[in-house]
Amino acid sequence: MKRKLVYALACLLLSLHAMAQHKISGRVTDAKDNTPLPSVSVVIKGTHTGTMSDANGNFTLTIPGSQATLQVSYVGYDQQDIPVTTQTTTLNIALVPKVNQISDVVVIGYGTVKKSDLTGSVATVKAEQLMDKPVPNVSQALQGKVAGVDVSVNSNAPGAAAKVRVRGLGSINLAIDPLYVVDGVIGVDGNSLDPNDIASLEVLKDASSTAIYGARGANGVIIITTKRGRAGNATVTYDGNVNLAENYRHLPTLNSEEFVKVYNQAFANDTKFDPNGGTWTPPKELNHINFPKLFDQNDKPIYNTNWEKETYKPAISTQHQLNFQGGNERSVYSLSLGYLDQNGIMVNSWFKRYSARFTMDNDIKKWLKVGGSLSVINSRQNLVSDANGSLNVPRMVTEEVPIVPIKYPDGTWAGNNDIDGLEGGPNPVHIAKSRYTINNRVLGLGDAYLLFHITPELDFKSDFGFSLTSEKNNFYSGQDLPHLSQDQGGQASITTNTYKYWQSENYFTYNKKFNANNSMTALLGISFQQYANEYAYVEGQNFVTDFLAWHALNAAAVRSSINGNDGMWRMQSEFARVTYNLKDRYLFTGTARYDGSSKFGTNNKYGFFPSLGAAWRVSQEDFMKDVKGITNLKIRASFGAAGNSELPSYKSEAQTSASTVVLGGASQPTLLPNYLGNPDLKWERSVQADAGIELGLFQDRINLNVDYYHRKTKDLLLQAPIPWSAGMREADLYENVGSVLNTGIEVALNTVNVKTKNVTWSTTFLFSHNKNKILALNDGNADIFPGPNFLGQTNVLRVGEPIGSFYGMTRLGIYSEAEEAEAASHGLHSGDRKYLYNKDGSVNYSIIGQSTPKWTGNITSTLNYKNWDFSFDIRIVQGINTAATFKHSSEDRQTLANSLKTVLNAWTPDHQTGMVAQVRSYKFTQDSHFDTWWVENGSFIRGQNFALGYSLPSAVLTRSHINKFRVYASVQNLFIITKYTGYDPEVDTYNTTVGQNNAFSQNLDFFSYPRPRVWNLGVQVGF
Repeated sequence: MKRKLVYALACLLLSLHAMAQHKISGRVTDAKDNTPLPSVSVVIKGTHTGTMSDANGNFTLTIPGSQATLQVSYVGYDQQDIPVTTQTTTLNIALVPKVNQISDVVVIGYGTVKKSDLTGSVATVKAEQLMDKPVPNVSQALQGKVAGVDVSVNSNAPGAAAKVRVRGLGSINLAIDPLYVVDGVIGVDGNSLDPNDIASLEVLKDASSTAIYGARGANGVIIITTKRGRAGNATVTYDGNVNLAENYRHLPTLNSEEFVKVYNQAFANDTKFDPNGGTWTPPKELNHINFPKLFDQNDKPIYNTNWEKETYKPAISTQHQLNFQGGNERSVYSLSLGYLDQNGIMVNSWFKRYSARFTMDNDIKKWLKVGGSLSVINSRQNLVSDANGSLNVPRMVTEEVPIVPIKYPDGTWAGNNDIDGLEGGPNPVHIAKSRYTINNRVLGLGDAYLLFHITPELDFKSDFGFSLTSEKNNFYSGQDLPHLSQDQGGQASITTNTYKYWQSENYFTYNKKFNANNSMTALLGISFQQYANEYAYVEGQNFVTDFLAWHALNAAAVRSSINGNDGMWRMQSEFARVTYNLKDRYLFTGTARYDGSSKFGTNNKYGFFPSLGAAWRVSQEDFMKDVKGITNLKIRASFGAAGNSELPSYKSEAQTSASTVVLGGASQPTLLPNYLGNPDLKWERSVQADAGIELGLFQDRINLNVDYYHRKTKDLLLQAPIPWSAGMREADLYENVGSVLNTGIEVALNTVNVKTKNVTWSTTFLFSHNKNKILALNDGNADIFPGPNFLGQTNVLRVGEPIGSFYGMTRLGIYSEAEEAEAASHGLHSGDRKYLYNKDGSVNYSIIGQSTPKWTGNITSTLNYKNWDFSFDIRIVQGINTAATFKHSSEDRQTLANSLKTVLNAWTPDHQTGMVAQVRSYKFTQDSHFDTWWVENGSFIRGQNFALGYSLPSAVLTRSHINKFRVYASVQNLFIITKYTGYDPEVDTYNTTVGQNNAFSQNLDFFSYPRPRVWNLGVQVGF
């Protein structure tokens, strides 16, 4: 009897459960044109249970209880929350497209917030915007996407990252790169990631948003959120492309006939410049008798090599990524696999990257969620454009004489060294094949978290993140490269670096809605961070064969160098933030962070970085309800402080360095005083005020964001010189002196110009203006010359002037024969360069240019017609200079190497105008100087990207059982409008640093890697 009763009760419970469960089917369409929407997320609110619509917009879902609320969401559309009961069996859901994404959730430090509730200046870039063109890293993808963020793609070597600057240059000796935060892990090298893994990117620009990162936030913060799993049917997406890169701008050099003519004329002109009036001839006449391999019997050159064409060749690259996403009501996952094979137009230059990323999020209990992510990225770069200033590949493209071939018929390499008297550089193809650095890099990046739902209003999250990087750079320069490594019998080196970083972030988040008019979110946490690095270098010379290269350094007859060091820093922080929302109109944010760092002196270990922000949503006021046309109006302001702690470790402490001395005829180890130390070192402190307005018009068909900022950085960490008599190997000392000011305006205008059933046309215009001014330097405010030096100073730091001021001489022209007497007063002749002099007869040096722009702009427009899409992106940079320092060795050294064609317009008795001096042999050349002839107008308008795509219609997708299929063609760098005479005005061939700052070499061009035009074909498929 008991068994029957138990059986009956079990059947009753099962039947009740079955009755509670019910299945719902539905269809999701676009509210405007009723077209079905595939891959729409339909999730039961408060759970991970859900599904996705198919290619026809249809879905089915089992509801576990008698009632629930469905959250229906799709990128670019307003989310809908739909209540359902047991009576609901079918749904027809029409999603409304978004024009302004004001209700979107924005990622900020340690949390999220609705865009409408922001009090700070934060810009969001979604994945589809970020990856509108195939690029190898996130910095290049970010170019032209955010107002106030200046991105310079200075190197076009495969795999090279770009320079990113947020709201100007705020430091002199410290690094000025923004702080990258990837899925909560702070300080990651964002450029190591596969950009296809990114779901969204936020740029935090003002103090209200960056203060939460305290001592590391002064240069702006870039928060990267990667793609994660989602509940519902498993999905697979594939993105792939193949592209062709080609050199499309040229630097014309002398051909063989022109070279011989200029070469001979240069020696003929020497009589004029020889104080003794002697007659000069080449070391060996260029003819068949002296050079039978190079000249025919009529003394005509046999070869006419175009080194640009031989070195910069069309290159094919490919990129592929697979992404898997899925899960159930309790657990979601994602897996991505990526491969990049990027080949450069420079012979033998390439970059390969392999990436894998896995994420998991699991609701273990109603009160506990766990999850994490793990990425492994392996890259390998073959760099052949190294050693700026020496006889490297880009330089020899211009300087290699055209009368020599790549190789002679017997297979031996040819070069300038074969001609007596020339500066014997190997030809560029020879260098590219025999001198290279292979940069190997492995990055492990991950995090794991525990999220406790203590009460409905209070959460506690404990997050552990890490970043482990191993680098091994293998360099070899062959035995047969004259003036590079021939005398050394070959040269090899291995450089290794390891970087280990971990963090522990623990914080409470309290969300409280007091009533319909008052709500608050509070954050309180503590953070621990530790970073350690190790460096080792070993070099060998004189090998038996090139075959061994760096593979067997023990085979080197000469162990020429060995070095190594390590370092570490730690940081402990407490942070808090409170946001308050009053009537959904008045918004307030208060943030504070207290950082302690091992980098700084015993007297200043800790720093406090607070901020306040407020916003008024004017459009929510009652008096605005009858104002037609204005759908959103918000005024916001913020004020606060952030710090810059990016200086090397141990600079607050006295240091010794290991060395050797010779005692008793033998080498003995010793320790030498190295650095004096400063116990009073503290953070650079950036205090910033920001005021902004956000305006939406005509149902948000027009959206305008305008910001004004005033950012003053004080307590600059400068390397002040100390007397050599102090006995230190480092003749400088870090001190907190000086200040710099950045002010600017940012404008972002988004418009939906046309929106009909079949046509959508939208446009985005970005404008940024930054004014930089040095307010104070050292005690006497004396000028500082930070370098890099090139035949003298190139940059000056001067109070009242901006960082990045070019400093040099003013070239007025060339002395004519009528000005012979004036030229003689300076020890010169007619045909020599004419400079501006001071009244006392000394050469006038002044600021002659600026390496940062007065303003930048970007125009992006997208047109959709049925299944077709077309977009273009145009970048504008104005009020900037670029220094063509390559003119030194390509216009002023006619008998040492080849020259630019501009020397054909050099001064002659019949042509006494222009800016190029009369040709002569190098023995009598006039000294070159950094001057106004080299510093050119670097402004430009660039056709960044043009793309045309086609997506298969829904009916075809349904028959094919796929969710998405799009093919596209695009072209990057289609055109550039500029007066600059080099390959590209956006350049930095030096990439040198002053302390940790590489701003001073920006727009210095000493033979750059040309920027190619890239033609691309791609496909995007979803299942």
